[in-house]
Amino acid sequence: MGTDSAGLVRATRQIELAIGGMTCASCAARIEKKLNRIDGVSATVNYATEKAWVTYPESVSVDDLVTTVEATGYTATPLAASPVSEASESDTDDETAGLRRRLWISALLAAPVVVLAMVPAWQFTYWQWLSLALAAPVVVYGGAPFHRAAWANLRHGAATMDTLISMGTLAAFAWSLWALFFGTAGVPGTTHGFTLAIARQDGMDSIYLEVASAVTVFILAGRYVEARAKRRAGAALRALLELGAKDVSVLRDGREQRIPIGQLAVGDLFVVRPGEKIATDGTIQDGASAVDVSMLTGESVPVEVGVGDTVVGATVNVGGRLIVRAERVGADTQLAQMARLVEQAQTGKAAVQRLADRISAVFVPIVIGLAVATLGFWLGTGNGPAAAFTAAVAVLIIACPCALGLATPTALLVGTGRGAQLGILIKGPEVLESTRRIDTVLLDKTGTVTSGRMTLVDVATTEDTDRGTALRLVGAAEAASEHPIAQAIAAGARAEVGDLPPVTEFTSTQGLGVTGTVEGTRVVVGRATLLAQHGLSVPVELDQARQAAEAAGRTVILAGWNGSARAVFAVADVVKPTSAAAVAELRRLGLTPILLTGDNATVARGIAAEVGIDQVVAEVLPAGKVDVIKDLQRQGKVVAMVGDGVNDAAALAQADLGLAMGTGTDAAIEAADLTLVRGDLRAAADAIRLSRRTLAIIKGNLFWAFAYNVAALPVAAAGLLNPMIAGAAMALSSIFVVTNSLRLRRFRPGTVPA
Repeated sequence: MGTDSAGLVRATRQIELAIGGMTCASCAARIEKKLNRIDGVSATVNYATEKAWVTYPESVSVDDLVTTVEATGYTATPLAASPVSEASESDTDDETAGLRRRLWISALLAAPVVVLAMVPAWQFTYWQWLSLALAAPVVVYGGAPFHRAAWANLRHGAATMDTLISMGTLAAFAWSLWALFFGTAGVPGTTHGFTLAIARQDGMDSIYLEVASAVTVFILAGRYVEARAKRRAGAALRALLELGAKDVSVLRDGREQRIPIGQLAVGDLFVVRPGEKIATDGTIQDGASAVDVSMLTGESVPVEVGVGDTVVGATVNVGGRLIVRAERVGADTQLAQMARLVEQAQTGKAAVQRLADRISAVFVPIVIGLAVATLGFWLGTGNGPAAAFTAAVAVLIIACPCALGLATPTALLVGTGRGAQLGILIKGPEVLESTRRIDTVLLDKTGTVTSGRMTLVDVATTEDTDRGTALRLVGAAEAASEHPIAQAIAAGARAEVGDLPPVTEFTSTQGLGVTGTVEGTRVVVGRATLLAQHGLSVPVELDQARQAAEAAGRTVILAGWNGSARAVFAVADVVKPTSAAAVAELRRLGLTPILLTGDNATVARGIAAEVGIDQVVAEVLPAGKVDVIKDLQRQGKVVAMVGDGVNDAAALAQADLGLAMGTGTDAAIEAADLTLVRGDLRAAADAIRLSRRTLAIIKGNLFWAFAYNVAALPVAAAGLLNPMIAGAAMALSSIFVVTNSLRLRRFRPGTVPA
């Protein structure tokens, strides 16, 4: 709902548009600006996902939105409402493959052109004509994306980096053609001698084919790196949907029938066996079990469910057989809603404009204006059209960003390569700027700060009960159960007493516990209710131990035999050994850590105290995690989120910087900006440090690349540009950028890995 100027509430609608034709972040900004000029419209355009998320009033039609985008020079297609709206993966694959093919062809053709121009000794009799034959396909075919984008920008009165690249390469190529066919550069035996002298010249003996070729290849390389990152934009959504069941056993006419999940309808009864995923959201009609809901809530302990309880699709049945009535299917399920949360968070996140594009918004018009002014000045002073055009074209050529094309991709290549060696995967250049600004880091509990697995942490026995005997008897009884808590106790018992004896007369009571005979002793393990049913009383000392363990946030299991409760077993999701050191390292980076979890508050506070975190937000669902992040962002905080579960995916996408543990789910990994392969929280601090260092290198590269252009522009405008000085300076600036980027190979993690 929206409010008009008179204070009246007016209905609003939302739609997602697929945007085509964008070539840089400034394109997204221009579309967003045009859409937001429409009265009542609020739009966010994401260059990475090539989508616009638009909220608009009833007085505005979808056709109005599409027409506005098309009038800006781009295409817009409404996306149908579905669990996830996503472009065809094959289309993005084809686009990336086409760019890769264009890059390789251009690089192979441009290499000899650059070598011949820079090494006079290799310039044979007709070298310049061979250079022309090799450079022409590079400029025309390789540079086609830039030329098309520049033309589209020109038609709509805009200028971006594409404009400068296109004008510079075409100017260099066109002047080379003029010098070859109408000047003296095409005379057989002509060479480009290497001289550092600055002198005014008419330029009729100089060609700039190596400039046109090299710039095209370098910029293509940067676009290819960017395209590979964009291709993964929809992977988080696909990973989420793949978590759901693919088929389901439906009860129809009293018989089980296996059908694809897409054919399941509201009201259908379906069967879920132990170990299977629950097909869709519904209500249990028969049976009792424990359900692993960690993917939804982060709760580490499976939830006991029975008749009348609701269950959620894609959660896992870890206990008995269930019959469930389907209540919500398709786009209405919680899984689909989580997928939409991820997509909206990705689309709603303000796209980080590339630094080069931001600078070019000012730099490009200045260069074009300077070139025109140079041409007018030299014509006005009577120096002749040859000298005037030489100076004007030289301004465009020297301004063409050769080193700029290397600035981002080389630093990103080296930085991401070093990160991969350290178990840190950085998805793209847009990630880096966020790392510099973050001041708050939210840490998921289960699987991030903790191991994510239930572990036996304590055993308390009565005075007359031997600990080893208790472990052997109870461990044997629990080993026969499939319940995660039972398996944790059995594993802990094996670790301490070795092989466990067999159990006979085993019985499992859903939601309460198990009974069985071990070494002739009838053992009852479970809740106090189950022990009471078997006439086993709980001594005061054990009850006190139980209360203390529960107060510490642990899950408690009672065990008894021979007429009385004999032992208390406490299980918990234990803290990873490196988590406390990781939190300390994050604090040293100037970040405020907050524990964010769907688990209960008692458990969360205990974990937080153990690792040194002061702030805790507990018992929140996936949408609640997103809301917590949004609240912090509204307070002016720049938020990083570290998580590993499906329930973290939307929060990872909403955060300014999302870091996923590589030991987590595919959905979390795909939704995040950074992936920590090691599963060690200390890698989060290393990732932030490496990303900040990489961004600093990129900024340094951009500064020197532009500094070279700015310093050389007055020389070019004065008509004193020597082509060999320009070529040498361009090569040196490129070498500097590459060398500066290689410094990232010396990056060392801040803490010594265990």
